[in-house]
Amino acid sequence: MSVRYTPVSWTPFKWWFDAALLAGVALYLWVFTWLARGGLDEATVAIRARGTLAFILLTLALAIGPLARLDRRFLPLLYNRRHLGVITALVAASHAMAVLDWHFAYSPTPPWLAVLVSEPGVTQWPGTPFIPFGIMALLILAVLAATSHDFWLAFLGPPLWKAIHMSLYLAYALVVAHVAFGQLQAATQPGLAVLVALGAGGLIFLHLAAALRGEAWTAIAAPEAPWLIVGHARDIADGRAVVMRPAGAEAVAVFRNGQALSAISHLCAHQNGPLGEGRVLDGCVTCPWHGFQYRLEDGRAPPPFTEKVATYRLRLMGDQVWLDPRPNPPGTYVEPLRA
Repeated sequence: MSVRYTPVSWTPFKWWFDAALLAGVALYLWVFTWLARGGLDEATVAIRARGTLAFILLTLALAIGPLARLDRRFLPLLYNRRHLGVITALVAASHAMAVLDWHFAYSPTPPWLAVLVSEPGVTQWPGTPFIPFGIMALLILAVLAATSHDFWLAFLGPPLWKAIHMSLYLAYALVVAHVAFGQLQAATQPGLAVLVALGAGGLIFLHLAAALRGEAWTAIAAPEAPWLIVGHARDIADGRAVVMRPAGAEAVAVFRNGQALSAISHLCAHQNGPLGEGRVLDGCVTCPWHGFQYRLEDGRAPPPFTEKVATYRLRLMGDQVWLDPRPNPPGTYVEPLRA
C-alpha cells in the first residue's frame, strides 16, 4: 500500500525476481541460438527464439494466478506478475521488430503496411492470414504494459482496469491462432506443436483445478431469504475465512479472529484481489495479491491509508452462522459475532 505513486516500490524480492527473470530471458535466447546454430540463418533464429520466448512468458503470466490459488507458495510470484507482463510485451515487440527487419526491410511500401498486405485473403490459398492475429495480440500486450502502474488502476477504477487486463486471455488466444495458422503450417519438426499444446493444455488444466478448489470454499445457501446460512461456526478456522457467493451478489468473506467472526467483501478495493484467501494478523486481513490490509470490524484500511470495503451482518442460530447478503456501505462498523 502507498499514499503516493512511485515508479516501482522496490523490495528485496522484487530485485531477485527481476534479476532472475532477466537472467532467464538471456539464458533462453542463448540456449535457443546455440541449439539452432548451423541449421538456420541468424535472422530466422532470432525471430523464432523471441517468438517462442514470448509465448512461454505469456503462458507463465497466465499460470501464476491459478497456481497461487492451488499453492500459497506461489503468492510472491503473483505480487510481481506485472513485471513479468511488461517483459513479455517487450519480448513480443522485439519479435515483431525482428520480423519487420528481416522480411520487410527492403519492401517498396512501409514495413507496417507491407506486413498487412503481404498475405492472401481469407478466401484465397493458403487460407486464413496469421499476421493480423499476432499484431492484435501485440497491441493488447502493449496496452496492458502501458497501464500496469497503479496510477492507471486508480484513474480507471478497479472494475474497468481489471476488465481491461482480463484481455490478456484474448491476447493468448490470438497468439495461439497466430502460431497455428502461421509457423505450424510449415513446421517439419513437432517441437513447436508440442510447446503450444503443453502451454495451452496446461493453462486449461490449472484454471479448472483452481476453479474446482474455489467451489470447495463456497458455502451452501439456505432457502430462507434474505439471510443465508454460512455453516457451523467451528468450521471457520482461526485467521481464515469461508467465502460465500450469494446468487446475483458480490462474494463475501466470513473471517474468524479468535472468538470473533466478521464478514467483509471478498474483493479488495485495490485490484479486486481475493480477500477471502488472505490471513488475519492483528485484526486485519491482508490481501494475498498486493498486501493491502483491512480491519475486519469496519472494512477500513488502517491509517494513514483510506481504502475501504463493504461489511456485512452476521447472526448465530444454535451453532450455525448466518449472513445477511445485503452489503453495508464501505467502511461501516459491524460488531463482531462471538462464536
